[in-house]
Amino acid sequence: MEQRPADYKEAVRYIEEIPKFTKKHTLDHTKEFLRRLGNPAFDRKVIHVAGTNGKGSVCAYIQAILEKEGKKTGFFTSPHLVSINERIQVGRHPVSDGEFYRIFSDVYNVVHRMEKEGIEHPSYFEFLFGMGMKVFSHTDAEYIVLETGLGGRLDATNAFPDPAVTIITSISLDHTEILGDSVEEIAREKAGIIKPFVPVFFDGGNEKAAEVIKKTAAELCAPCREITKNAFEIQKVARKYIAFSRANAYDKYISWKVPICGIYQVMNAEIAIEAAEYLLRNAEIHKERWQEAVASICWKGRMQEAGGRLVIDGAHNPGAVEAFVESVQALEDEEGPPVFIFSAAADKKYEQMIEYLCGNITAKAYIVTEIEDKRRVPVKELGRIFRRHTKEKVIEKAEISDALKAAYEEQGETGYIYCLGSLYLAGMVERLLTGGR
Repeated sequence: MEQRPADYKEAVRYIEEIPKFTKKHTLDHTKEFLRRLGNPAFDRKVIHVAGTNGKGSVCAYIQAILEKEGKKTGFFTSPHLVSINERIQVGRHPVSDGEFYRIFSDVYNVVHRMEKEGIEHPSYFEFLFGMGMKVFSHTDAEYIVLETGLGGRLDATNAFPDPAVTIITSISLDHTEILGDSVEEIAREKAGIIKPFVPVFFDGGNEKAAEVIKKTAAELCAPCREITKNAFEIQKVARKYIAFSRANAYDKYISWKVPICGIYQVMNAEIAIEAAEYLLRNAEIHKERWQEAVASICWKGRMQEAGGRLVIDGAHNPGAVEAFVESVQALEDEEGPPVFIFSAAADKKYEQMIEYLCGNITAKAYIVTEIEDKRRVPVKELGRIFRRHTKEKVIEKAEISDALKAAYEEQGETGYIYCLGSLYLAGMVERLLTGGR
């Protein structure tokens, strides 16, 4: 191992280099890593969240609700859009650069000793997970919200032994080369976070996935709450928010709002609310505060209005694109057909995403671009696939700045621009608009 990085920027550079010299490990390796860190934050109440789509949003809603009730929280999430600090949050705020470096140094020293003993260096995700838990252990956070990275059963976050509750969001085909080629196989991997006798709340929108989750929960004697669209009623879909009511007898006349125009966000909010009701079942709760919490969420990259009639969405698999299309259709846009900016990673089912997008929304034009990643799909290939599925104009711009410029030229005086296809693209657009960090 080289000399320890001297400051925050060098620490970030070091972490970003980790994938070049190590690999994903077994859960036993992660558990040993955490043990050497002192099993940080193992005395806290953990909400463990898995799923294909909606994990981050559910985590954000539940964290906001807990904070509104005066509970201190920590939140470990991935990926980040602009700054790596976004992955480790305390009280809804990313950890500071100074704290990030201080904890990095502690973890680095532990890893250095591990390597001296012949134990392999943690993976990129494991290292950050260890840092996150170490940060939380130095706070008075009572609750820690843990979002899985990939899958669930073998995910590093599953090394935490005894969560207070587990949550599984919507499941669809993604990472099939790792998790399996069917919804049932993927559901089994996600259901790997379920623990004996620990309640699980899950999105029951996919019947095949629901059966797998319920079977796993029954085998582990885990109380199981399946949440379907019958749990709520959408009242209004607007550009800035969606209003809904809950089927719960106590809340049926109360109007809730999610400040994001993605239809799928209502299910995510409902899952978070029901899980919070369980977690705070023995406390005095204030639902008006919960309404404020849900309405306060700004989740970047999820139907995010970025100004100038530009919307950024991180939809990067077929299920997410279907949900995105449903949301755009529900807006009943009277300003004319939208312009789409699209990019994708090569390990995603991008042709399936493109086919569904072209077949279900009328567009003014499609602009294809490339993400800043070695897995990027070349614009020539994306352009070829779009032209196979649409007769509308397709423009190829490898640079994201050129793609945005072309989109605004096509947009004209009316209509919206939507960016989708990859969370990398969402981050690139966000950095371009804000100047990054």
